[in-house]
Amino acid sequence: MPHIDYYFSTLSPYAYLAGQRLEEIAAKHSATVTYKPVDIMALFPRTGGTPPKDRHPARLEYRAQELPRQAKKSGLPFNLRPMFWPTNAAPSSYAIIAAQKAGGGDVGALVRSVLRATWAEEKDIAEDGVVKAALESAGFDPKLADSGLLVGAETYAANLEEAVSMGVFGSPFYIVDKTEKFWGQDRLDDLDAFLGGEL
Repeated sequence: MPHIDYYFSTLSPYAYLAGQRLEEIAAKHSATVTYKPVDIMALFPRTGGTPPKDRHPARLEYRAQELPRQAKKSGLPFNLRPMFWPTNAAPSSYAIIAAQKAGGGDVGALVRSVLRATWAEEKDIAEDGVVKAALESAGFDPKLADSGLLVGAETYAANLEEAVSMGVFGSPFYIVDKTEKFWGQDRLDDLDAFLGGEL
């Protein structure tokens, strides 16, 4: 049974635009998934990347065209300039880590709810109420937002170190069985093909 380590940031518009395709692909190929939120702003300088605010205007102009195109392809509602972005990604990341550890709900749905809050619903994912609502909507105890702080913080830091060591440099990033790497929501078709033995 193949396993997918999914590295992503809860601030990432491209992770949002992946929708539920990862979960659909995993189910199709009987693959398991481990969700690994990472601090993307800390990852960028360690792997040759640049935070959006520091990028060349030409790159920002392209991003402003590309994201709406990708949103249209995905069929997802999308706000290119959300009210609460960037924000502190730690609370939502800790909650996802705690929920995955606790079990009993749908982690993929939780991740999508958090991403949707920023990119489609004008909500601040640093706020306790927003995180708790996302937990509850995905079938988890909203109290995990409080009780999972310590393990969440430790795992979040460990995820960053692991991401660097595994060659992760952006979000979303998928690694199959610790070896085969796919960067970006626009590579999910390739991930599907790889798991199907076509690539």
